[in-house]
Amino acid sequence: MSSHREAPEISKDPVADNTDVYAFVSPDAPDTVTIIANFIPFQNPFGGPNFYEFGDDVLYQIHISNRGTGQADISYQFRFHAEIRNKKTFLYNTGPITSIKDRTWNRPQYYSVTRVEQGRSRILARNLTAPPVNVGVRSTPNYARLARQAIHTIGTGRKVFAGQRADAFWADLGSIFDLGTLRPFQMAHLIPSAAAMGVNGLQGSNVHTIAIQVPITDLTRDGRRPTKVLDPKSVIGVYASASRQQSRIVNGDGTSVWHGPYKQVSRLGNPLFNEVIVPMAEKDRWNSLPPSADKRFAGFVTKPELAGLLPVLYPGVFPRLAAYKKPRADLAAILLTGIPKDVVDGFQNYTGPVQADMLRLNVAVPPAKSPNPLGLVAGDAAGFPNGRRLIDDVVTVELRAVAGITIPLVDKSFKPDDAAGAIKDGTSNTNGPLLDRFPYLGTPGGGYQSLPGTPAA
Repeated sequence: MSSHREAPEISKDPVADNTDVYAFVSPDAPDTVTIIANFIPFQNPFGGPNFYEFGDDVLYQIHISNRGTGQADISYQFRFHAEIRNKKTFLYNTGPITSIKDRTWNRPQYYSVTRVEQGRSRILARNLTAPPVNVGVRSTPNYARLARQAIHTIGTGRKVFAGQRADAFWADLGSIFDLGTLRPFQMAHLIPSAAAMGVNGLQGSNVHTIAIQVPITDLTRDGRRPTKVLDPKSVIGVYASASRQQSRIVNGDGTSVWHGPYKQVSRLGNPLFNEVIVPMAEKDRWNSLPPSADKRFAGFVTKPELAGLLPVLYPGVFPRLAAYKKPRADLAAILLTGIPKDVVDGFQNYTGPVQADMLRLNVAVPPAKSPNPLGLVAGDAAGFPNGRRLIDDVVTVELRAVAGITIPLVDKSFKPDDAAGAIKDGTSNTNGPLLDRFPYLGTPGGGYQSLPGTPAA
């Protein structure tokens, strides 16, 4: 969660595992959109001597769909390559790294950025340097400065960053995956337990982040900045993917060479979609398909398994949800088409009838002056499911939605169970403070500073 190890095959390939996608109008640069795609889940900060890095053999992409087809109209491609400076040592660094240009960093990694629009490619940058990982107080004595050096400007109003950050996603993984235990109802569970505080299962974990900030005009279908929320052109769809070449040959020296066309092995739009909606037998297929093919998965959205499990796991707690037999049109709108106008007063992020799992961002909605982690359902139209910010409590929002709190948006006759509005994840981001500027994610935990399960930014 939100898409950490969410499918059988991608769980074996963490370097290509897309864990989270965020898309929001930048709070400190409101004429731009920031899109963040995280990869490589559950990183232990002290995971040396071969520390985490992007895959040189993986094609990472951030996609924009702005014409209502569920297909990528604009893609930003990221390709990486690492070098070994001193082939006679096992060390990641041979001394303190005080600059991303230091020769003491023995395995630097570089990348290119390519923009593809309607089949036309344009390389925006080559040989950009990613920062090293946060090894510790001696090896990376001022990590925040190293990370700032790795923020690159690639044209007017455009920034990019690729490197290790603290995982900003939070969830009580141990509780949720223990037969759907939800706080504060664990005492009402079919197998009850005593009340207890929530535990963030991502505590102390790092990820590898690709973040890009571009003008809104780079992403809209007509190259303009919309100002009216109800204008259909104000909405973009966003998702990310990772692809590998079709075949792999292992050489006699243990190295590998990949051949053939690229095939998608991971993708992500809305948080938790493949995690808890798509059945296990379909998860790998889902990862291989574009969002425009998601009609085949729509039945799992309109009749979600979790909505059927809640009344069973919590007898007597969700009687109205148990009695509701109509297809879940509310979830279909939130996850597959966007919310049409006249459902939420003065708001829409509808991309059309094509069913596709993407984050949908209405770029005419300005950043909130006082953001609410519960986003749109709490009256904050700048938050999830209008895009996704780093502060958005997506687990709580989606659990409440599945439990029926959003059904009245499309069916006024339904009254949610009282418990639906009380469900909460019960945890928070424990991996250090977020930044107030690009790339916004916090400083990753350092290897020397960390203890197992304890974050150290």
